[in-house]
Amino acid sequence: MAVTGGLELALRCDFLIASDRARFADTHARIGVQPLWGLTVLLPQAVGLGRAREMSATGNFVDAGTALAWGLVNHVVPHRELLPFARRMAGEIVSNDQGALRTLFATYDEGALLDAGAALALEGRVGTAWPRDRLDPAEIERRRAGVVDRGRSQA
Repeated sequence: MAVTGGLELALRCDFLIASDRARFADTHARIGVQPLWGLTVLLPQAVGLGRAREMSATGNFVDAGTALAWGLVNHVVPHRELLPFARRMAGEIVSNDQGALRTLFATYDEGALLDAGAALALEGRVGTAWPRDRLDPAEIERRRAGVVDRGRSQA
């Protein structure tokens, strides 16, 4: 369950993996309190303004399948597979160049606060400023070959 403040905490995650048993609800209005941790910004970003308003106005619970269809979660897996799935994904994440990933996520975060034109300009500045000494052609080729192999194995 991710309800009220728990939903707000979940919305702070970069992405969510849900068990097929998961349920989500915004019950702030039902309880008679106001959100303090970003729900009125993050929930509409995740599910759209109309669905966010519906969740807040009704306080109804949303099941995992609906959360996936609405874009609230990235994946829904059988409950018994939740931890193995998350561990596999974590392994995929740590196999990336961590400096590049942190910079990419920082660009996402900053760009989300800008209009599209300014966000594109930001991306251009960040990409151009990426340290040239990190651009080792042999390492890039090794990683590129790994991407090709990974794509073939996931087909």
